[in-house]
Amino acid sequence: MNHDEFEQFVLKFGKDILRFCRMTAGDAEDGDELYQDTMLRLLEKRKKLDAVQNTKSYALSTSINLWKNKKRKYANRMRLVPIDSMERMSDEGYEIPDYGNESLPEHIILQQNEADMIQKLVALLPEKYRMPIYLYYSADMQINEISGILGLSESTVKSRMRRAKKMLKEKLEAIGYDR
Repeated sequence: MNHDEFEQFVLKFGKDILRFCRMTAGDAEDGDELYQDTMLRLLEKRKKLDAVQNTKSYALSTSINLWKNKKRKYANRMRLVPIDSMERMSDEGYEIPDYGNESLPEHIILQQNEADMIQKLVALLPEKYRMPIYLYYSADMQINEISGILGLSESTVKSRMRRAKKMLKEKLEAIGYDR
């Protein structure tokens, strides 16, 4: 892949990869850092990449691997020097809003709050369930592409997505969400 092809790749798929990185990392700052690391890795391996093949899948695989490595390093550090911060997250409660007229600005804000709540619940899923959900819904990838990225069979990807949806449904019902 030459320089111009790489630029075209970034222009075409950069936003999707950035959105995936932000969702994977859980916030914009860490997601932006993951995106930069991913693009830097792709730029370093640019000459080995083929523009004809599915480079987007390779980029997403690269970002997943970089994220896993970062989490592994963090886990090792926390094992040595633990920090008590997860208790705050478990103490948070969610309140489901009552919707009125959809054209009101208040309704738009309520919808955004609902989307934020669901994203937080998805972020709390175990990684093996969260990754297929992110790839399917945020990166608009098909089951066969996801199975290639994660190195799993299509049936495994489907069952993990089914389990993830079931877990999300149970969590939403537990907090009173009945949509």
